[in-house]
Amino acid sequence: MELLRIVWRDYRWQFVAVVLLSLTSAGLGIGVIAFINQRLLGTFTYPWRILPEFLGLIALLLVITLASQLALTTLGHHFVYRLRGQLIKRILDTNIERAEQIGSARLLASLSTDVSSVTVAFIRLPELVQGGVLTIGATLYLAWLSPAMLGVTALWVIVTVLVGMRLVARVYGHMAKLREIQDRLYADYQSVIEGRKELALNRDRAEWLYRDVYTPNAKDCRRHFILGDTYHLSAVNWFNIMMLGAIGVAFFLANGLGWASGQVATTFSLTLLFLRAPLMQAIGAFPTLINARVAFEKISSLDLAEHREAFGHSALRHDWQELTLEQVSYRYPDEESRAGFAIGPIDLTLKRGEVVFLIGGNGSGKSTLARLLTGLYQPQSGCVRVDGRPLQEEDWTRYRQHFSAIYTDLHLFDRLMGPAGESPDSGLVEEWLAALGMRSKLDFDGDRITNVNLSQGQRKRLAMLLAVAEQRDLLLLDEWAADQDPQFRRVFYRELLPQLRALGKTLVVISHDDHYFDQADRLLEMRQGQLVELTGEQREAASRDAVARVAELR
Repeated sequence: MELLRIVWRDYRWQFVAVVLLSLTSAGLGIGVIAFINQRLLGTFTYPWRILPEFLGLIALLLVITLASQLALTTLGHHFVYRLRGQLIKRILDTNIERAEQIGSARLLASLSTDVSSVTVAFIRLPELVQGGVLTIGATLYLAWLSPAMLGVTALWVIVTVLVGMRLVARVYGHMAKLREIQDRLYADYQSVIEGRKELALNRDRAEWLYRDVYTPNAKDCRRHFILGDTYHLSAVNWFNIMMLGAIGVAFFLANGLGWASGQVATTFSLTLLFLRAPLMQAIGAFPTLINARVAFEKISSLDLAEHREAFGHSALRHDWQELTLEQVSYRYPDEESRAGFAIGPIDLTLKRGEVVFLIGGNGSGKSTLARLLTGLYQPQSGCVRVDGRPLQEEDWTRYRQHFSAIYTDLHLFDRLMGPAGESPDSGLVEEWLAALGMRSKLDFDGDRITNVNLSQGQRKRLAMLLAVAEQRDLLLLDEWAADQDPQFRRVFYRELLPQLRALGKTLVVISHDDHYFDQADRLLEMRQGQLVELTGEQREAASRDAVARVAELR
C-alpha cells in the first residue's frame, strides 16, 4: 500500500533497522516458547539455575520488543511531520484557481482527518510488523516440531485469515464512503461557523441547515461508522474464536489421531496462544491502515501542485516600466447547463507610477481582472508581458512578488514583514500607523501584532499597514474604502493615495466612489467582461454619477 511504499522510498534504512529489531524480538519470543518447552515443561533438577535464565530471557525480550516498537513509532512521527509539511507546501504552491475549485472544506478535511488517519496508521504499524514477524518465526518453529500438524493447523489458520480479510474488505468500503461524507460534514461545519450571524437572524434557515443539510449527512456518517465497526468486530471475534479452535485441533491431532506427543501438542497450544495477541493486534491495525489508504487516495484526488522545497522569493525585475495584458481571456468552468462567466479579450498597459481606477457593476469582471493582473489567475489565451517580455510558466511565481493586494475577502496575518521577509522599516511603520489612525488601536510584540480583533474598516487599515511594510512595486485595492466612514474615505483618496504614489507605488484601485475619480490618472471600466478606458466626456459623466452609469449599462 501507499504508506509502506513511501516509507520504503524515503526511510528505507531506518525501516530495515526496525525490521531487524522486530526479527530479533520475534526470535526471542520463539526462544521463550522453546525454553518453556525444553526446560520447564518437564521436571528439572536445578530450579534456581533455570529461573535466572528464564527471567533474563524475558527481560531481554521486553527490552528488544519495546525498542523495536518505539523505533517504528518514532519513525512514524517523523514521517507524519514530513507528510503534513509537504501537504501544506503543496497547498501553498497550488494555483488559486485549483484551490478555489477544491474548496476550503476539502482542504481542511485533508489537513485534519487525512493526516490524522495516516498518523494513527503509523502508530499501529508496529503491531502489524510485530505480528507478521512473530507469525513467520512461530511457523518455522512449529514446522520443525511437526510438519504434519503444522500443515493442518496452517490450513485452519489460512481459512480463518481469508474469511477475516473478506470482512476487512467490507470495512474498507465503508471507510471510503465515510470519507466522502466527512467532506460534506466539513462544508456543513463551515456554513454553521461562517454563517453564524445570518443564522442567528433567521431561525428558519438555521433549522433548514440543521435538519435538511447537516442531519442527513450526520446520519449517513453514523450508519457507515456502525457498519464499518460491525465488520471490524466480526473479523476480530472470528479470528479470536477460530484461534482458540486451532488449539483444539492441535490436541485432537496429537491425542486423537496420534500424530504427535502430548508435549508437542502443548507446545503448539502455547505457541498459538502466544501468537493470538499479536495477531489480534495486527488484525486490529488493519482498519487504521485502510483509513490511511483512503486518506492517501483523498489527498491524491486533490490534484495539488507537486512538492518543491524552494519558495522562489525574488521578483522578475525591480526596474520594470510597463506591465501589459495582451489579448488576455479567461473563462470559469461551466456549471451544469450554464456556461461559465468569461472576460476578454483584454488589452491593458500599466505604466510604472500610475494611479488607475477600475469601475464596473457587480459581476462585470473586476475581481477576475484583478486576479489576472496580479497573476493569481493565468490567462487561458493571450499573454502578460513585463517590458515587452512575455511571461513563461516558470515566471509566474516571481511575477506575483511585484504585488501587494487587499481584497474584499482579505485574511489578516499578525506579523509585519519587510520587502524580503525581514523586519519592516520602523520609521515607515510609525508614519503609516499615524496616517491610518491606528497607533492607539494596535499592540505589538516585536513585529507581531497581538490584537487583530478589529472592526471591518480597521481590519482594512491594518491590511494597508501590512501592504505598505512589504514595499512592493504595485498595490491593488479592491473596494478598500467601502468599509470606511465618510471622513476617512476622504482621507484615503485625498491624502493616502498621494502618499502611496510618493512611495513609488503603481496603484490599481477598484472603486465606486465617483466623487474621487479625479485622483486617478486613468479611469477603466469593466462592462460584461470587456474592458474600456473612459476619457473625455465619458470620464466626466462617470465622475458625476458612477452609480447611474452602471445602471444604464445593465
